[in-house]
Amino acid sequence: MSLNNRPLTGQAVILAAGESSRFWPLNHVHKSQIKLLGRPLVYWTIKGLAENGIKNIAVIISPNSTLKDELGPISKDLEVNLTYFVQEKPLGTGNAISLAKDFIKEPFFLVWGAKAFAKEIIAKMLEKYRGEGLSAIFVGSKTDSPWDYGIFKLNGDNILEIVENPKKGKEPSKIKQAGIYLLEPAYFDYYQKLPKHHEADNIDTLNIYLKEKKACLLLWENDIPSLKYPWNVLSISRIMLESESFQNYVSPAATIGTNVVIKGKVYIGDNCQIGDNNVLRGPLNLEKNVKTGAFFEIKNSVVQEGTHFHSGYVGDSVIGKNCRFGAGFITANRRLDRGNIKSVVKGKKIDTGLTYFGAAVGDNSSFGIHAGTMPGILIGSNCQIGPSTAVFENVEDSTSLFTEFKTIKKKP
Repeated sequence: MSLNNRPLTGQAVILAAGESSRFWPLNHVHKSQIKLLGRPLVYWTIKGLAENGIKNIAVIISPNSTLKDELGPISKDLEVNLTYFVQEKPLGTGNAISLAKDFIKEPFFLVWGAKAFAKEIIAKMLEKYRGEGLSAIFVGSKTDSPWDYGIFKLNGDNILEIVENPKKGKEPSKIKQAGIYLLEPAYFDYYQKLPKHHEADNIDTLNIYLKEKKACLLLWENDIPSLKYPWNVLSISRIMLESESFQNYVSPAATIGTNVVIKGKVYIGDNCQIGDNNVLRGPLNLEKNVKTGAFFEIKNSVVQEGTHFHSGYVGDSVIGKNCRFGAGFITANRRLDRGNIKSVVKGKKIDTGLTYFGAAVGDNSSFGIHAGTMPGILIGSNCQIGPSTAVFENVEDSTSLFTEFKTIKKKP
């Protein structure tokens, strides 16, 4: 049989399980359920597979996931067969993949759930698979922070091994894993034979696989952002909204006030209400039922459904569901020295690599009038931020933060 007649794989495993702890404060659902263009990110991942003929898909979910209910109605549009496997405990990526062992019968795609722009990448992988007789294809892209990812050690385009989170100055390359693979079912045999299973044993499995199988790297010229931290949503939003296939969309069920200026690419969902004298600067994604008051400006942000703003300014921010922002709320989105903005994640200060980043806010949080946030601040769900309160550090879930004021009254 010639390589050009090699049968195509029609199966895939999508990872949508785990705690997503570094994605706080937006991790009350799995990060692949963040919505862009009216759909959860994982929907766009599935769509990219389906448009390449990959329609027999295992989805790995967490015990309390709502993803099955959310994808049920819309998966019919894509004519795909979704089979769900529940990872009862967060035991790592290898454990999650292993749940699909009996499901997989042929070479398969392994894809992280938030690869919403994977269509072209998967098409290129299939082309290489047909033409080069490979046993595996790994996708990579360049990064300026290799210590934060799994990094390829290479000999040309041959992968020698994957080094997880190498120390600064010790990284074998600047090519990171992109979270998209084409593998043979033998992966599961290698996983089962590991002498010890642990949270990062997927890397151990892949490194054994690489020693015994013919694999190559597909280096993607454009960045393929990971969805590790909340600010990564902005990169994914920019790629999706600024793609050639996207045209500005304002739902017929949305209401736009007078003297509204729209610049750049925007998505405005069902039943949104945009107040008078607003400035909307893209790339901007407003999910359904978002409301803004008069004299409000928002730029390069992603806002989930049901959030309301009064007046003020929001820039380069990711806002959860059903939040309320009082009049005069402002995000500071640049440092005074114009340097990279750092955020604290799990107690560790992380360089976001961004010179523009406002805030990430969880679901159901409320802000009083004239409140504001410093650059890179993360605010949890169900929080209350008092009037005229400037937030200088992260605020944990279900916290009330108020600035005390003392009023002095003097008679003339």
